[in-house]
Amino acid sequence: MTSARTILGIDPGTNVLGYGIIRCTGKNSAKLVVLGVIELKKFPDHYTKLKVIYERVQHLVDEYKPNEVAIEAPFYGKNVQSMLKLGRAQGVAMAAVLSRSIPIYEYAPRKIKMAITGVGSASKEQVAALLKSILGEKDFDQKHLDATDGLAAAVCHFFQGEQSSNDGKAKSWEDFIRKNPDRIKK
Repeated sequence: MTSARTILGIDPGTNVLGYGIIRCTGKNSAKLVVLGVIELKKFPDHYTKLKVIYERVQHLVDEYKPNEVAIEAPFYGKNVQSMLKLGRAQGVAMAAVLSRSIPIYEYAPRKIKMAITGVGSASKEQVAALLKSILGEKDFDQKHLDATDGLAAAVCHFFQGEQSSNDGKAKSWEDFIRKNPDRIKK
């Protein structure tokens, strides 16, 4: 894990999609590259919003060339229609990333908050304040907490280090062997 890598973090949404990109050099160094949002409220219907999410996420991937993407998993809510729309937004963002063959890592909101603050029920403001401190940023635009939520997903993934995996599953036999050398009989 000593090589440099770039991580794109995404907080999917149907009105505002937040993202943050960090550049990691070594095990203990991460620097903010960009922080922002994709505003979707102005688009007339849900399908147009999905198209915009796909195009803008693909543009971010093409411009910043992340090695990995961390995305916040949808949380369970009471409104089924809202959950369906959020799931679609996440799926479209994932499809844009996968179209460029970049691995995706999904994290629950509580896991992200726990990684950043040590408390799974931390507020968005607490997460943003600690990200500012963690990344050593003096001028940190906290105008859109959706952007810092996307950034938090990237930093959470960075903190996971080489332990990161998609549900612990190996991507190939070579990957399994590399991760489990003790399971090979000689």
